[in-house]
Amino acid sequence: MSYYKLLGLEHEPFSTSPDPRFFFLSAAHRAALYRLRISVRLQRGLSLVLGDVGTGKTTLSRCLATTLPSDGPIDVHVILNPYFTSDQEFLVALMEAFHLDVPSPVPPVRTLLASIERHLFSRSVEAGRTVTLLIDEAQQLQPSNLELLRALLNYETHNTKLLQLVLLAQLEFLPAIRAIRNLWDRISLKYVLNPLDEQETKELIRYRLKQAGFAEREPLFADEAIRAIHDATQGYPRRIALLCHDALERLVMDHQPVVTADLIRSLVHRERELHTLAVPAA
Repeated sequence: MSYYKLLGLEHEPFSTSPDPRFFFLSAAHRAALYRLRISVRLQRGLSLVLGDVGTGKTTLSRCLATTLPSDGPIDVHVILNPYFTSDQEFLVALMEAFHLDVPSPVPPVRTLLASIERHLFSRSVEAGRTVTLLIDEAQQLQPSNLELLRALLNYETHNTKLLQLVLLAQLEFLPAIRAIRNLWDRISLKYVLNPLDEQETKELIRYRLKQAGFAEREPLFADEAIRAIHDATQGYPRRIALLCHDALERLVMDHQPVVTADLIRSLVHRERELHTLAVPAA
C-alpha cells in the first residue's frame, strides 16, 4: 500500500509531476498567470517568463494552457523540451503543434513558414481565433529557431498580431534572447519567478495535503519542520515537494504522528552524504 493511503490521503500530495490540481499559486504565480492571460487576450504578441529550475515554470504553463480557453476564442498549443537539430525540424514541430499536415518529403524552410503563415491568417483573421503558442524550456531553442519565431511574430494585420507567443525558460536564456535585439524589443511582458518565502512554503505544504484529501485535525508538519524545509530547499517548489515526499515516507516507516525538524534535518544530512559519495574525488 502506498504511504499516502496509510495517512488517509486519496492522492500522492508531493508528486513532482506538473499536475494543475496541485499547483499552489503563490502571489508571484498568481500575478504571472494574471498578466499572461491579459497579454494573450489583448494579443500583445511575445511574453517571456524566466526562473531557476524548480520554480514552477512548467506547471505555470500547464495552468495557463488550461485556463486560457475560458477567456474567449483562444487556440492553445504547447511545445515541451524544444531541442531541434535543424530549422526544418523546428518548423515541422510547429506545424504538428498547430495540427497541420506535414507533406512528405518535408519541404524547405521557406515553404513551411508560408504554410504556418496561412494557418495563422486563417485562424486569426478568418475564424476570429487567438492563436497562442506556449514553449516550455525555451532555453533549449537555437538562435536560428529564435529568428524563425521573430519572423512569425512579424505576421500581423493593422490591429492585431496573428501569433501570441509565451516563452518559459531558465535564467540562462536571458543573454541568448537579448542578443537578438529585434526579438528582445518585441517582448511585451517580462516576468521572473522567484522562490517562495517561509510563509508561502507553509501554505504550499498545507494546500497540497488538502488537495490530496487530508482532513487536517492535527498538522502533519510541525512549524519547526516547515522552517527546516524552507531553509533546506531555499523555497524552490520542486525541492520542497521532493523533501516532503521523503519526510512522509519516513513518517510512516518510523510510525511517528508528525514530521519534526529533526526528521527533516536527518533527511537533509543523508542526502548530503549520498551526494558526497556520488561525487568522485579530484
